[in-house]
Amino acid sequence: MATQAKVDPMHQFAIDQIAPLHLGPYDISFTTSAAWMMVAFLLLLGFFALGMKRELVPGRWQMAAESVTGFIDNLVDVNIGPEGRVFVPYLFSLFMFILVANFLGLLPLAIIPGAHPFTITSQFSVTGLLAIMSFSIVIIVGFWLHGLKFFSILVPHGTPALMVPMIAVIELISFMVRPISLALRLFVANIAGHILMEVFGSFIVSGIHGGLVGWAVSLLSFLFVVAVCALELLIAALQAYVFALLTTLYLNDAVNLH
Repeated sequence: MATQAKVDPMHQFAIDQIAPLHLGPYDISFTTSAAWMMVAFLLLLGFFALGMKRELVPGRWQMAAESVTGFIDNLVDVNIGPEGRVFVPYLFSLFMFILVANFLGLLPLAIIPGAHPFTITSQFSVTGLLAIMSFSIVIIVGFWLHGLKFFSILVPHGTPALMVPMIAVIELISFMVRPISLALRLFVANIAGHILMEVFGSFIVSGIHGGLVGWAVSLLSFLFVVAVCALELLIAALQAYVFALLTTLYLNDAVNLH
Protein backbone atom coordinates (compact mmCIF):
# COMPACT_ATOMS: atom_id res chain seq x y z
CA MET A 1 0.00 0.00 0.00
CA ALA A 2 1.50 3.28 -1.10
CA THR A 3 2.15 5.89 1.58
CA GLN A 4 0.74 9.29 0.81
CA ALA A 5 3.16 12.17 1.07
CA LYS A 6 2.51 14.71 3.77
CA VAL A 7 1.52 18.09 2.33
CA ASP A 8 3.27 21.12 3.77
CA PRO A 9 1.46 24.22 2.40
CA MET A 10 4.19 26.48 3.83
CA HIS A 11 7.02 24.77 1.95
CA GLN A 12 6.28 26.85 -1.17
CA PHE A 13 7.33 29.98 0.73
CA ALA A 14 10.70 28.63 1.84
CA ILE A 15 13.69 30.53 0.45
CA ASP A 16 16.32 28.14 -0.96
CA GLN A 17 19.92 28.94 -1.78
CA ILE A 18 20.92 28.74 -5.42
CA ALA A 19 24.50 30.00 -5.10
CA PRO A 20 25.85 30.12 -1.52
CA LEU A 21 27.95 33.21 -0.91
CA HIS A 22 29.28 34.85 2.24
CA LEU A 23 30.90 38.23 2.77
CA GLY A 24 32.62 37.89 6.12
CA PRO A 25 29.89 37.13 8.68
CA TYR A 26 27.13 38.16 6.25
CA ASP A 27 25.19 35.67 4.14
CA ILE A 28 24.63 37.24 0.70
CA SER A 29 23.76 34.02 -1.11
CA PHE A 30 21.80 34.12 -4.36
CA THR A 31 18.40 32.66 -3.47
CA THR A 32 15.13 31.73 -5.12
CA SER A 33 13.71 35.04 -3.91
CA ALA A 34 16.53 36.98 -5.57
CA ALA A 35 16.17 34.90 -8.74
CA TRP A 36 12.47 35.69 -9.12
CA MET A 37 13.13 39.35 -8.34
CA MET A 38 15.58 39.30 -11.23
CA VAL A 39 12.95 37.69 -13.45
CA ALA A 40 10.47 40.43 -12.48
CA PHE A 41 13.11 43.10 -13.16
CA LEU A 42 13.94 41.67 -16.60
CA LEU A 43 10.26 41.46 -17.53
CA LEU A 44 9.72 45.07 -16.48
CA LEU A 45 12.85 46.12 -18.36
CA GLY A 46 11.53 44.40 -21.48
CA PHE A 47 8.13 46.00 -21.02
CA PHE A 48 9.68 49.45 -20.71
CA ALA A 49 11.96 48.87 -23.71
CA LEU A 50 9.08 47.76 -25.94
CA GLY A 51 6.75 50.46 -24.65
CA MET A 52 9.12 53.40 -25.14
CA LYS A 53 9.58 53.17 -28.90
CA ARG A 54 7.41 56.29 -29.42
CA GLU A 55 6.19 55.19 -32.85
CA LEU A 56 3.89 57.47 -34.85
CA VAL A 57 1.32 54.68 -34.92
CA PRO A 58 1.49 53.14 -31.44
CA GLY A 59 1.90 49.40 -31.26
CA ARG A 60 0.36 47.14 -28.65
CA TRP A 61 3.29 47.42 -26.23
CA GLN A 62 3.43 51.20 -26.53
CA MET A 63 -0.31 51.46 -25.95
CA ALA A 64 -0.04 49.19 -22.91
CA ALA A 65 2.81 51.25 -21.42
CA GLU A 66 0.96 54.52 -22.08
CA SER A 67 -2.23 53.11 -20.55
CA VAL A 68 -0.49 52.12 -17.31
CA THR A 69 1.39 55.44 -17.17
CA GLY A 70 -1.85 57.32 -17.76
CA PHE A 71 -3.56 55.29 -15.05
CA ILE A 72 -0.90 56.18 -12.46
CA ASP A 73 -0.80 59.79 -13.65
CA ASN A 74 -4.57 60.07 -13.16
CA LEU A 75 -4.29 58.43 -9.74
CA VAL A 76 -1.77 61.08 -8.67
CA ASP A 77 -3.80 63.98 -10.11
CA VAL A 78 -6.96 62.88 -8.30
CA ASN A 79 -5.39 62.18 -4.91
CA ILE A 80 -2.52 64.68 -4.72
CA GLY A 81 -2.90 67.22 -7.48
CA PRO A 82 -0.36 68.72 -9.90
CA GLU A 83 2.25 68.86 -7.12
CA GLY A 84 2.30 65.07 -7.07
CA ARG A 85 3.57 64.63 -10.63
CA VAL A 86 7.11 64.27 -9.30
CA PHE A 87 6.08 60.99 -7.62
CA VAL A 88 4.69 59.37 -10.80
CA PRO A 89 7.93 57.47 -11.68
CA TYR A 90 8.15 55.97 -8.18
CA LEU A 91 4.46 55.05 -8.01
CA PHE A 92 4.57 53.59 -11.51
CA SER A 93 7.59 51.44 -10.62
CA LEU A 94 6.00 50.38 -7.34
CA PHE A 95 2.71 49.41 -8.97
CA MET A 96 4.33 47.53 -11.84
CA PHE A 97 6.79 45.62 -9.63
CA ILE A 98 4.05 44.41 -7.28
CA LEU A 99 1.75 43.56 -10.20
CA VAL A 100 4.40 41.54 -12.05
CA ALA A 101 5.62 39.85 -8.84
CA ASN A 102 2.05 38.83 -7.95
CA PHE A 103 1.36 37.39 -11.39
CA LEU A 104 4.68 35.53 -11.53
CA GLY A 105 3.71 33.66 -8.38
CA LEU A 106 0.55 32.42 -10.10
CA LEU A 107 2.24 30.91 -13.14
CA PRO A 108 1.45 27.17 -13.46
CA LEU A 109 5.11 26.12 -13.63
CA ALA A 110 5.02 23.46 -10.91
CA ILE A 111 4.48 20.79 -13.58
CA ILE A 112 8.07 21.44 -14.69
CA PRO A 113 10.58 19.87 -12.25
CA GLY A 114 12.53 22.56 -10.42
CA ALA A 115 10.49 25.42 -11.90
CA HIS A 116 8.01 26.03 -9.10
CA PRO A 117 7.17 29.76 -9.16
CA PHE A 118 8.17 31.78 -6.13
CA THR A 119 5.85 34.56 -4.98
CA ILE A 120 8.14 37.43 -4.01
CA THR A 121 5.36 39.38 -2.33
CA SER A 122 4.55 36.44 -0.04
CA GLN A 123 7.67 37.40 1.96
CA PHE A 124 7.09 39.98 4.69
CA SER A 125 10.70 41.13 4.32
CA VAL A 126 9.88 42.22 0.75
CA THR A 127 6.50 43.82 1.40
CA GLY A 128 7.91 45.39 4.57
CA LEU A 129 10.80 46.95 2.64
CA LEU A 130 8.40 48.37 0.04
CA ALA A 131 6.24 49.82 2.82
CA ILE A 132 9.27 51.32 4.61
CA MET A 133 10.43 52.92 1.34
CA SER A 134 7.03 54.53 0.79
CA PHE A 135 6.70 55.62 4.42
CA SER A 136 10.21 57.08 4.41
CA ILE A 137 9.41 59.14 1.32
CA VAL A 138 6.25 60.43 3.01
CA ILE A 139 8.18 61.56 6.11
CA ILE A 140 11.05 63.10 4.12
CA VAL A 141 8.67 64.99 1.81
CA GLY A 142 6.53 66.14 4.75
CA PHE A 143 9.42 67.66 6.69
CA TRP A 144 11.10 68.97 3.50
CA LEU A 145 8.00 70.93 2.47
CA HIS A 146 6.57 71.95 5.83
CA GLY A 147 9.26 71.59 8.48
CA LEU A 148 7.86 71.16 12.00
CA LYS A 149 4.43 72.16 10.69
CA PHE A 150 4.23 68.61 9.35
CA PHE A 151 3.28 67.53 12.89
CA SER A 152 -0.05 69.29 12.31
CA ILE A 153 -1.30 66.14 10.55
CA LEU A 154 -1.60 64.65 14.05
CA VAL A 155 -4.28 67.18 14.97
CA PRO A 156 -7.26 67.29 12.58
CA HIS A 157 -8.62 70.76 11.83
CA GLY A 158 -11.30 71.83 14.29
CA THR A 159 -10.23 69.55 17.15
CA PRO A 160 -11.27 71.05 20.55
CA ALA A 161 -8.27 72.21 22.59
CA LEU A 162 -9.03 69.84 25.48
CA MET A 163 -8.94 66.82 23.15
CA VAL A 164 -5.74 67.77 21.32
CA PRO A 165 -3.36 65.67 23.50
CA MET A 166 -5.51 62.52 23.25
CA ILE A 167 -6.22 62.95 19.54
CA ALA A 168 -2.53 63.63 18.82
CA VAL A 169 -1.49 60.37 20.53
CA ILE A 170 -4.15 58.37 18.65
CA GLU A 171 -3.18 59.96 15.33
CA LEU A 172 0.52 59.31 16.01
CA ILE A 173 -0.15 55.63 16.66
CA SER A 174 -2.32 55.46 13.54
CA PHE A 175 0.42 57.18 11.52
CA MET A 176 3.15 54.83 12.75
CA VAL A 177 1.02 51.75 12.05
CA ARG A 178 0.64 52.71 8.38
CA PRO A 179 3.76 50.92 7.06
CA ILE A 180 2.90 47.78 9.05
CA SER A 181 -0.66 47.63 7.70
CA LEU A 182 0.61 48.42 4.20
CA ALA A 183 3.08 45.53 4.30
CA LEU A 184 0.75 43.06 6.05
CA ARG A 185 -2.14 43.65 3.64
CA LEU A 186 -0.06 42.64 0.62
CA PHE A 187 1.74 39.82 2.45
CA VAL A 188 -1.41 38.20 3.89
CA ALA A 189 -3.41 38.50 0.66
CA ASN A 190 -0.75 36.57 -1.26
CA ILE A 191 0.10 33.94 1.30
CA ALA A 192 -3.53 33.07 2.12
CA GLY A 193 -4.53 32.38 -1.48
CA HIS A 194 -1.47 30.24 -2.18
CA ILE A 195 -2.05 28.16 0.95
CA LEU A 196 -5.66 27.54 -0.08
CA MET A 197 -4.60 26.39 -3.56
CA GLU A 198 -1.94 24.09 -2.09
CA VAL A 199 -4.30 22.49 0.43
CA PHE A 200 -7.17 21.92 -1.96
CA GLY A 201 -4.72 20.77 -4.64
CA SER A 202 -3.63 18.03 -2.23
CA PHE A 203 -7.31 17.08 -1.75
CA ILE A 204 -7.59 16.57 -5.52
CA VAL A 205 -4.66 14.14 -5.57
CA SER A 206 -5.56 12.24 -2.40
CA GLY A 207 -9.26 12.00 -3.31
CA ILE A 208 -8.51 10.14 -6.55
CA HIS A 209 -7.48 7.10 -4.49
CA GLY A 210 -10.56 7.18 -2.25
CA GLY A 211 -13.27 5.53 -4.37
CA LEU A 212 -16.49 7.26 -5.37
CA VAL A 213 -16.52 9.60 -2.39
CA GLY A 214 -12.90 10.46 -3.04
CA TRP A 215 -13.62 11.33 -6.66
CA ALA A 216 -16.47 13.58 -5.53
CA VAL A 217 -14.12 15.34 -3.10
CA SER A 218 -11.53 15.69 -5.87
CA LEU A 219 -14.08 17.24 -8.24
CA LEU A 220 -15.29 19.72 -5.65
CA SER A 221 -11.71 20.56 -4.72
CA PHE A 222 -10.84 21.09 -8.38
CA LEU A 223 -13.75 23.49 -8.85
CA PHE A 224 -12.72 25.32 -5.70
CA VAL A 225 -9.11 25.61 -6.91
CA VAL A 226 -10.31 27.05 -10.23
CA ALA A 227 -12.43 29.61 -8.36
CA VAL A 228 -9.52 30.51 -6.05
CA CYS A 229 -7.18 30.87 -9.06
CA ALA A 230 -9.61 33.31 -10.70
CA LEU A 231 -9.92 35.20 -7.42
CA GLU A 232 -6.13 35.28 -7.02
CA LEU A 233 -5.74 36.87 -10.46
CA LEU A 234 -8.14 39.61 -9.38
CA ILE A 235 -6.41 40.01 -6.02
CA ALA A 236 -2.97 40.18 -7.69
CA ALA A 237 -4.04 43.26 -9.64
CA LEU A 238 -6.17 44.70 -6.83
CA GLN A 239 -3.39 44.52 -4.22
CA ALA A 240 -0.94 46.29 -6.54
CA TYR A 241 -3.53 49.02 -7.03
CA VAL A 242 -4.32 49.28 -3.29
CA PHE A 243 -0.63 49.54 -2.39
CA ALA A 244 -0.10 52.33 -4.94
CA LEU A 245 -3.35 54.06 -3.95
CA LEU A 246 -2.56 54.09 -0.22
CA THR A 247 0.96 55.32 -0.93
CA THR A 248 -0.59 58.13 -2.97
CA LEU A 249 -2.96 59.04 -0.14
CA TYR A 250 -0.13 59.08 2.38
CA LEU A 251 1.89 61.31 0.05
CA ASN A 252 -1.09 63.62 -0.19
CA ASP A 253 -0.95 64.05 3.60
CA ALA A 254 2.74 64.96 3.30
CA VAL A 255 2.24 67.41 0.42
CA ASN A 256 -1.07 69.06 1.32
CA LEU A 257 -1.39 68.21 5.04
CA HIS A 258 -5.07 68.18 6.09
